[in-house]
Amino acid sequence: MDNNLALTKTATSTKQKPKGRKSFFKLLVQQRALVLMSIPFVIWVIIFKYLPIWGWAIAFQDYKPAKSFWEQEWVGFEHFKFLFTNERFLLVLRNTIVMSLINLVLGFVTAISLALMLNEVRNMAFKRTVQTISYMPYFLSWVVAAGIIQNILAVDGVVNDLLKFLGLIEEGEEILFLGIGEWFWGIYGASIVWKNVGWNTIVYLAAIAVIDPGLYEAAEIDGAGRFRKMWHITLPGIRNVIIVLLIMNIGYLLESGFEPQYLLGNGMNIDYSENLDIFVLNYGIRLYNYSLSVAASIFKTVVSFILITAANSIAKRIGEVRLY
Repeated sequence: MDNNLALTKTATSTKQKPKGRKSFFKLLVQQRALVLMSIPFVIWVIIFKYLPIWGWAIAFQDYKPAKSFWEQEWVGFEHFKFLFTNERFLLVLRNTIVMSLINLVLGFVTAISLALMLNEVRNMAFKRTVQTISYMPYFLSWVVAAGIIQNILAVDGVVNDLLKFLGLIEEGEEILFLGIGEWFWGIYGASIVWKNVGWNTIVYLAAIAVIDPGLYEAAEIDGAGRFRKMWHITLPGIRNVIIVLLIMNIGYLLESGFEPQYLLGNGMNIDYSENLDIFVLNYGIRLYNYSLSVAASIFKTVVSFILITAANSIAKRIGEVRLY
């Protein structure tokens, strides 16, 4: 009896497999337009994202541009050992992590807060005006934005003039803000918020727009004020978007940027402004130590992959939405 039951199950599972394959190919045929549209992007990803991975071998060589790939001297993990025993690299790693955390925290808090406030504005003309003003800096290149920031914070800039007007400093006591290393992280955080907050808000406003208006009406009937509606309806309604964006941004924890640090950095604040990208430029490419620059890039990639996988796994364990 048991043998017959086992044979029946085996025959059933055998029959189901071709059916599953047929349904898969049937789905491909039904969605052939989408498949054909995705082919160019798949080819682009393979050419520009996967094929260059073979270049990681340079990190394990004493790479010399004049020699062919097979003539290079293999040095194993020497460049990685140099990175993790080099005091400058550890300092740069600290700067990168701190600036990334500043960008992550301020980016989320300011964008979500602005989206919540704009959602409560009933005057559409005022709302659109604030939106336009807030996301206009996003379209400025960092070269232009850095020039504006440098002029504002200069010795004869607006900030020093305001401090003198308020009597906080005297004539001749002007502050060179970009010359004080300890202040660079604060300047960087304020600059990032000013430039990106309006653009980041658009995503949350779009998520808020799809929340059922009936929920607000029911809450209002129950006597809920604006703050309670934001806390109990709006924030839970955009929670999935917040979590997905948080997971994606955690993966870029070692990507604190390049342009703001490079353009606003100088010899006086370099101990706080130099990050991994600038380190790779200064100690890898400019000194022709390509192996060192590739080793640093591999470190960034591996850490990013671990972080995004860990964040996604944690979201899965606590029952939240995740990337995959």
